[in-house]
Amino acid sequence: MVNLVHNCSKKAEAKFIGESAPELNHLSGAARTVFQGEYLQTAVMPREDDRILLLVGTGKPGREKIHLKEMGAAAAKAFLDAKICEFSLDVSGIVEEYGVAALSHVTEGAVLGTYRQKQFKKEADREYIIELCGVPEEHFQEAEKIVQETLVITHGICFARDMVNLPGNHLRPSDFAAEILEFVKDTEIEAEVLDRDKLKEKGFEALLGVGDSSEFPPCLTVLRYRGKPESEKITALVGKGVTCDTGGYCLKPGDSMLGIKGDMAGGAAVAGAVYALAKNHAGVNVTAVIPMCENRISKGSLLPGDVIGSYSGKTIEIANTDAEGRLILADAVSYAVREEGASEILDIATLTGAVVNMFGFTVAGVVCDCDELFRRFREGYTCAGERYWRIPFYEEHEKMIESRIADVRNMSSGGCGTVTAGLFIREFAEKRPWIHLDIAGTAWVNDPVFAFQSVGATGAGVSSIYRFLCKE
Repeated sequence: MVNLVHNCSKKAEAKFIGESAPELNHLSGAARTVFQGEYLQTAVMPREDDRILLLVGTGKPGREKIHLKEMGAAAAKAFLDAKICEFSLDVSGIVEEYGVAALSHVTEGAVLGTYRQKQFKKEADREYIIELCGVPEEHFQEAEKIVQETLVITHGICFARDMVNLPGNHLRPSDFAAEILEFVKDTEIEAEVLDRDKLKEKGFEALLGVGDSSEFPPCLTVLRYRGKPESEKITALVGKGVTCDTGGYCLKPGDSMLGIKGDMAGGAAVAGAVYALAKNHAGVNVTAVIPMCENRISKGSLLPGDVIGSYSGKTIEIANTDAEGRLILADAVSYAVREEGASEILDIATLTGAVVNMFGFTVAGVVCDCDELFRRFREGYTCAGERYWRIPFYEEHEKMIESRIADVRNMSSGGCGTVTAGLFIREFAEKRPWIHLDIAGTAWVNDPVFAFQSVGATGAGVSSIYRFLCKE
């Protein structure tokens, strides 16, 4: 729970102080030896009134949005480490230096700093109560709107984290669909789930080609939100929902196996973003299409060299069974265009190891065929404080997925794995403006890079997609 209040009332309070802040001059000599205002430095200062004062360093002026999130998270984590679940954050210094809009990032960071992965053991859930205080009266009403909007977005991020963190045996495709339906039930979202029989009836051959390898059948979840009914424009959000990815007959190496449960982070991000749009009554029209399945090994599993059909009617040569995400996204993108009337398409997936080799675990890759679409997305992820980088492509890259025996090949014949994986999906977008986000490196961290992360899922993409759609 986060509340914006005029005056801090909790016994534990945090103040944000930079390296050149005048407040440093008021600290005692002993205090200055343990706290100099360095970035993310924390120190507990004794007070005579039996209250706890936590100092959080903001470092030098001019910090980026991602740093503001870290500041909020650093304060929250310091209190939690001290087993303090109710505390106040005095944000007066941050508002003065960065403006009232900075409250969005501090709030998101503070909430994510309290995030804890669901435990499958007897352990009581904690409730955290956070106060934000120190906002000048003339900005208080605006600040309330910013904080409330941010809390909804952060709820979407935490939902995505929860889904990705769940063990595979607790999140089969039908479970994933049910979790999403429960999550969005009190919103203006229209939800529909196409089961295996419906998928077969409609010709989802690529999704079934992957999903029929498992005894837990595939499905397709569709979420429709119409926040601008007077407009015919519909943005399709297509998220990969592979709840278990062994790699199929192109089996993943053993040291990758613990991560196979999180191959549905794209689908989780899409659900979190649409939820936030609906709860905040954003003036946009969005349809989310999330193909869900497991990629296992069975007698009927796909083999390298197979040729299968697809919802679009195009044939696909299977060069690698571990390149399954693009197969199910192909069917979902085609469905978004033909059945849902999508005007433009954003797809998001934990798709390639190649993007991790390029950018590591802090930057996601983008492939896009429309400059205006990318401009809007860049504004969105900049506002959100996430990091993406656009990767160029040319005709020679398109030729890399040509097949001698089918319409398209699901694996490049000459490298460029991230680009060609995206271009494979583009083959099914039917000339609609298209943007592809590869979050394989940013959806999960074994060693948190930023203070607002915890071991496991990050909820990557939720905030950027939300902000992107609000930039129309």
